[in-house]
Amino acid sequence: MSSPDDFAPPPIPAPTADLTSGPPLHDACLPLRALVGVWRGRGEVDYPTIDGPYRFGQQLTISHDGRPFLRHEARAWLLDAEGAVLRPAAWETGWWRPQPDGTLELLLSHITGIQELFYGRAADQRWELTTDSVVRTATAKDVRAAQRSYALTEDGVLDYAEHRAMVGVTMTPHVTARLHRTS
Repeated sequence: MSSPDDFAPPPIPAPTADLTSGPPLHDACLPLRALVGVWRGRGEVDYPTIDGPYRFGQQLTISHDGRPFLRHEARAWLLDAEGAVLRPAAWETGWWRPQPDGTLELLLSHITGIQELFYGRAADQRWELTTDSVVRTATAKDVRAAQRSYALTEDGVLDYAEHRAMVGVTMTPHVTARLHRTS
């Protein structure tokens, strides 16, 4: 039988998506500083093998706990033509790991049974990443590779785009979104 203490927060600092509170951002994460926060917006998902395009809402949270990596969590929900929520959709979690040579590692796990390791670089408020490896469960879609880009516009919007090679289709645009900082 569980007690209330079983669900108490751990006795360590919680990650924060707010650069004005909590531990200072680790120097290694400075190339990613502009990404830290909570972002929310809308986008579109399409692919030759789906009956799309579909509109979705998304929240992306990039947080840190003072160590040399950032936590990544993105949740999405499908929207109807009027913008009402239809149902939950994608959910991914992972870590951004900046390296001393300027490269970035992004490790992501998806609820669909896919794990991806991306490598890339940061340049002028833009982050470009390509998968080095994709691991799938036996029941996951046949994803072979992916490319992601995140770009912070002059007006503070985070544009996100993803291309995928999956289910027999070569690298093709799949997702675009515009996210606004909420905190």
